[in-house]
Amino acid sequence: MHQHRARKRFGQNFLHDAGVIHRILRAIHAREDDRLLEIGPGQGALTEGLLASGAQLDVIELDLDLIPILQARFGDNPRFRLNQGDALKFDFARLQAAPGSLRVVGNLPYNISTPLIFHLLDNAALIRDMHFMLQKEVVERLAAEPGSGDWGRLSIMVQYHCRVEYLFNVGPGAFNPAPKVDSAIVRLVPHAQLPHPARDHRLLERVVREAFNQRRKTLRNTLKGLLDSEAIAAAGVDGSLRPEQLDLAAFVRLADQLALQPQSPA
Repeated sequence: MHQHRARKRFGQNFLHDAGVIHRILRAIHAREDDRLLEIGPGQGALTEGLLASGAQLDVIELDLDLIPILQARFGDNPRFRLNQGDALKFDFARLQAAPGSLRVVGNLPYNISTPLIFHLLDNAALIRDMHFMLQKEVVERLAAEPGSGDWGRLSIMVQYHCRVEYLFNVGPGAFNPAPKVDSAIVRLVPHAQLPHPARDHRLLERVVREAFNQRRKTLRNTLKGLLDSEAIAAAGVDGSLRPEQLDLAAFVRLADQLALQPQSPA
């Protein structure tokens, strides 16, 4: 079988460390009646173990050169289905998964990890849990707490939808080629009931984006295009604070205040 060279433009780093693969599979703990979706299976390092669980597995792979390799390795398995395409544009409804049933797995290239997580959150109603290998800094941001330098738009919007569990770190030597950064495994579990539901989560996204556009400035300054000082105070928030000092509940109150404004700008 010809060797596939990892490609820079797809941000490919293939996982080859058997100990790390086993540890990830143990964390996922797939069962026979699971519906699994693997994003970017690469050469199938995790795919093999996921299929060994007896679960139904869909994979999404963008790199056309990998399709015949995956097809040759797993194509005979009736529980394996290969979808060629871009996960960022993938219509998850195509999988016809029951609500809350889909278990998503992926070793995500750094350049698409954030937009892909947001795309998956749009489909959170279908998803039971997600296990991702990401750059360690991204996992630190996902799991961050208010008041820390890592707390920002990604932390807030992901924690709005999911419980975040930082599982373990993975060094560069587990991959080929070895990346220049450390990686980590994270588990995201969509909340059955949102802990702080917003009237309109798109307004929450706007408030959070504006607030963190200039994270060194006070909320009174960064939000002045959306909410004046009175409106910020009416949400029970101190306008002299910086955005990283606010928790998720406070951002939801600001977004709900924006929803009450006479004409909230488009």
